[in-house]
Amino acid sequence: MLKVNNIETWYDLIRALHGISFEVKQGDIVALLGANGAGKTTTLKTIMRLLYDSKEEQPEKGTIEFLGERIDRKNTDEIVRMGISYVPEGREVFPELSVMENIMMGAYTRRDRKGINDDVERIFTYFPILKKRHDQEAGHLSGGEQQMLAIGRALMSRPRLLMLDEPSLGLSPLLTKEIFTIISNINREEGVTILVVEQNVNMALKYSNFAFLMENGRIVRADKPEALREDEDVKEFYLGIAKEVSVKGYKRYRRKVRFR
Repeated sequence: MLKVNNIETWYDLIRALHGISFEVKQGDIVALLGANGAGKTTTLKTIMRLLYDSKEEQPEKGTIEFLGERIDRKNTDEIVRMGISYVPEGREVFPELSVMENIMMGAYTRRDRKGINDDVERIFTYFPILKKRHDQEAGHLSGGEQQMLAIGRALMSRPRLLMLDEPSLGLSPLLTKEIFTIISNINREEGVTILVVEQNVNMALKYSNFAFLMENGRIVRADKPEALREDEDVKEFYLGIAKEVSVKGYKRYRRKVRFR
């Protein structure tokens, strides 16, 4: 469904992505994992063309295809119309608009009134709390409720691919589990493919079908969740299982992933 091929992205003179390549298969939940500064958010913004001021600008190198069509030279609104929705880190709801107004903002590309109304009710089945608070200003919602609203708003464009940036950010473990359960239900019931960026590696691996591990703007590992869970180095440095991380162990890990 999505094919990223040898993409390089720069912030002024700093190269943020070093020729990354990966694919997302239709119907999967794919996790993009790594520490802060690994390049995960930059990857999503590059796909959505949020780092470029005009249609003529494009990544320094590489191509991005969605459903067999290149999108690295399209504007963001064209990409949304093609079927990709993006929920940014920090949710970014419109705080002074009501819950319902925020949801309707996600349907700005659509004109089918009945379909829009049906989708609003469908979103309320996933997030009943939003129906209760439909006339409340979004800025007064809790962090978890705002995350639900951001996902609901993204679903209003009827995406085929939903990209989520740190959906668990700032949420309690209980709310994090609830959000990921809903994401899994959307994937299973609606057939929406999911690409999720997440620092909570344990949770992401629990709900994903495949995962890519990023470090310093590079993809250093690609594997199924069960394989990553059993990898001793991944356990030590990403799953928080080891009690103490040694300098020697870290150097051993870096040598190992460099050639994968």
